Amino acid sequence: MKYFYGLLCLCGFVLPYAQFIPWILEQGINLNLLLSEAISSRISAFAWLDVLISAIVLLGFIFYEGNQRKIKYLIFPILGTLTIGVSFGLPLFLFLREIDKKSLQTESEN
Repeated sequence: MKYFYGLLCLCGFVLPYAQFIPWILEQGINLNLLLSEAISSRISAFAWLDVLISAIVLLGFIFYEGNQRKIKYLIFPILGTLTIGVSFGLPLFLFLREIDKKSLQTESEN
């Protein structure tokens, strides 16, 4: 599973930025235009609100599950979610959880 999550993490980084970087190169860092285009229709507002709620849920999940399992490097999926998005932060967290699960299995076998 860790390879699956790793691949999704890569896709979650590359695919959104493949759209965002050309937009930034064309428009520059124009926050007003970014927000205007993000909510320019009901369907785009729907998508952004869905992503916003998903990000909030994911951050809560990372904090709760990560602290329960004492997963290392939680700052990376948190920062990844805030800077790239849920499509990167979730698979990164699941990847770290898989690695942690493997290390716990190795420790219990010894």
